[in-house]
Amino acid sequence: MSSDKKIVAAMLIEVLGKPAEHLIVTLEDILSKIASEKGISIISKNINQPVEMASQKGFFTDFAEIELEVPDVATLILLMFKYMPSHIEILSPSDLSIKSFDLNKILNDLTLRLHKYDEVTRIVQMEKTILERKLREMLKKEKTEQEEKKD
Repeated sequence: MSSDKKIVAAMLIEVLGKPAEHLIVTLEDILSKIASEKGISIISKNINQPVEMASQKGFFTDFAEIELEVPDVATLILLMFKYMPSHIEILSPSDLSIKSFDLNKILNDLTLRLHKYDEVTRIVQMEKTILERKLREMLKKEKTEQEEKKD
């Protein structure tokens, strides 16, 4: 990067699940992992209390607010893909300068990750199609066997 200034950013990390106590432990673990990342400094963090979902009784949501300092844009983007925050905001500096070489590296890393996600999605879709076909065949076979028993 062309600037020696570090980047200060705020992130929201959300989780969903049950039991409620598990969400707090999970968020603590995620924040601990973020803090152990090379070049990352945690400025502040806050884990909120879990709230039961209105649409799914027994399931809870929770989120953590974290303010951190990273050495460069590439590190911030890596964190974004690794921890999938629901929100991210660069607090400072207000102006960023980036060399085209560094931007090319970021864009190529991003493209590689997207291709990997696409590959996983395609595999899961194929497996789902195969499982649905096998289930239909099994149900058809079971129905045929039941009809034969009636006769």
